[in-house]
Amino acid sequence: MVTVSTATKASRGDSSTWPRWLLLAALLLGNVALALGPWSVRLTDSGPVSAAFWRLFLVLPFLALLARRTGQRLTGIPRRTLFFVALGACAFALDLASWHVGIERTRLGNATLFGNAGSIILLFWGFIVARTLPRGLEWLAIVFALGGAGILMGRSLDISIATLLGDLFCLAAGMLYAVYLITLQNARGTIGSWSLLVWVSIFACPVLLVIALVLGEPVWPGSEGGTWAPLIALAFLSQLMGQGLLVFSLRHFPPLVIGLALLTQPAVAALYGYGVFGEVLTPLDVLGMVLLGSALVVARMRRD
Repeated sequence: MVTVSTATKASRGDSSTWPRWLLLAALLLGNVALALGPWSVRLTDSGPVSAAFWRLFLVLPFLALLARRTGQRLTGIPRRTLFFVALGACAFALDLASWHVGIERTRLGNATLFGNAGSIILLFWGFIVARTLPRGLEWLAIVFALGGAGILMGRSLDISIATLLGDLFCLAAGMLYAVYLITLQNARGTIGSWSLLVWVSIFACPVLLVIALVLGEPVWPGSEGGTWAPLIALAFLSQLMGQGLLVFSLRHFPPLVIGLALLTQPAVAALYGYGVFGEVLTPLDVLGMVLLGSALVVARMRRD
């Protein structure tokens, strides 16, 4: 799941002197790193919500260092801005909690697609705010989104009620991510992307920890002979490396390229879901993924 996508607009600068191929490689590698996150969630011996807590907490010092190194302020932020950041962070915490719970209950390709459904939710939100009806490709995105989601959820129901429930958790995560983006819309214009991530993590970590404790999840990994490795991989590979490469590369590409690159996430997740966890995809599953993925691309184009 992309957690900084439009926040990078706050850090737009001069045209990059980096080679185009390197920027494209960074964009794709960032998406691949993010796509490996669900694998780590599956392997950790802490609870899924606890894994979300460690995902943010372990990289917090590094995010603060990046904010300092790029000249972004961490103090002196207006209280009103911090209030909305706190609201957005709560939505983000619930987003991660719901997504991580869903990851353990459905196929990894489904989890990645539904977890990134925030772009489609924002497309609908734009119609509501503007009090207008969809036009052209927007109608196509809606039809593809509904058709793809219906196919994937129907296939999950064919497997078991548990996998359908996992789809619903991941879809709820996508909706909460849209709330997160809407809430932080104004904050992105006044806070740099790294500083914003620092404050989001500061507010979101306690929420995730409380949820994990209320659910009775094991928070401290390795207590039963397990290992910290999956959580470290989740934090540094997915959260820090994935987000870092996206912050580095996203602002240099048009929305269509960004949307297409986003589709590498469900593709990678589906591949290792098949190879490692034995999750079989039928041609109908692939059709559902293509439809929903196409809707994500169109929605991303309209959002940016």
